[in-house]
Amino acid sequence: MSTENLPQSPEQQPPRKPRVAVVFGGRSSEHGISMVTAGAVLRAIDRTKYDVLPIGITREGRWVLTADEPERMAITERRTPDVEELAESSEGGVILPVDPANREVVYSEPGSVPKALGEVDVVFPMLHGPYGEDGTLQGLLELSGVPYVGSGVLASAVGQDKEYMKRVFISFGLPVGPYVVIRPREWELDESTARKKIIDFAGEHGWPLFVKPARAGSSIGITKVDDLSGLDEAIAAARQHDPKFLVEALLRGREIECGVLEFEDGPRASVPAEIPPVQSHDYYDFEAKYIDSTPGLVPAPLTPEQSAEVRRLAVEAFDAASCEGLVRADFFLTEDGTFVINEINTMPGFTPISMYPQMWEATGVPYPELVDRLIQAALRRSTGLR
Repeated sequence: MSTENLPQSPEQQPPRKPRVAVVFGGRSSEHGISMVTAGAVLRAIDRTKYDVLPIGITREGRWVLTADEPERMAITERRTPDVEELAESSEGGVILPVDPANREVVYSEPGSVPKALGEVDVVFPMLHGPYGEDGTLQGLLELSGVPYVGSGVLASAVGQDKEYMKRVFISFGLPVGPYVVIRPREWELDESTARKKIIDFAGEHGWPLFVKPARAGSSIGITKVDDLSGLDEAIAAARQHDPKFLVEALLRGREIECGVLEFEDGPRASVPAEIPPVQSHDYYDFEAKYIDSTPGLVPAPLTPEQSAEVRRLAVEAFDAASCEGLVRADFFLTEDGTFVINEINTMPGFTPISMYPQMWEATGVPYPELVDRLIQAALRRSTGLR
């Protein structure tokens, strides 16, 4: 008698592949770059090893099922993509579990019975900026008991807020450049006093200065200000993205980046890279980074001693902020030969031109293995206090 069509016992059934929800888009000004990043990750995930569930978050905050079509998640004609263009429905929404004992994701449309989409084993949050990279999504996933790639709530929040990031680095003895912070209440109660604070800072450190949102990334909202006449316009540009903003002194030197990746035995640093000046751009702004970019120098042309030092500082920054999974640490190598840390990025770009995967490729970890290591690290880690 043939057993071909008989139901298999649980022991005979093949084990279920881990299911990865790749979440992208979001409410921040980095919505489009998040999609470009997620498209590259979707292309790289080993589909023989993992099941994949693409979930987009619209600019208004609606969670939607999207087409699994990474080729549509790219910059075309100098324009970034939008989640709404890939959404399978204009009204349906994805609902994450709020019960740690249940990891089943549900899809719901008005007037229809909610549809169970199955359990999610790990979330790969490819979100940049507020409402995703800043600890908010990480807190939601902690409440849901769903493991996720990258840093936890505290490190994500510290990595997003440039003021507190710098405060943490200073407390751990890491070298940080001169800066001043203008908080929302300061500006709203007394603009003239807040402006004088900046002018006094310029008197001490000189022009030009950089004005930037405190909690934004991808070089969005940053302005180089050469003199007092451009200050108010720069402040307005920064405050379009964040009511809190920073003013930083110009550090003359080379831009050096270094990737940190969490291995089974702890964090390790990649070979560093250098960001060369982009012709026609005064500094490394959004268009220089994503539109008109030139290839970075990987590895950076540093002495062995300089390379070892920046790798050491990158791991120290990772540990200082209690990071997990991955970090890209950005430095200036000043004219006197000192490394100064500019910032860390707890969810760096994974676009085809992004420096983080390029640095690890040069270190011996190719892109697909890098993505796999991040997923595996998340699966090994529990949610909650750790």
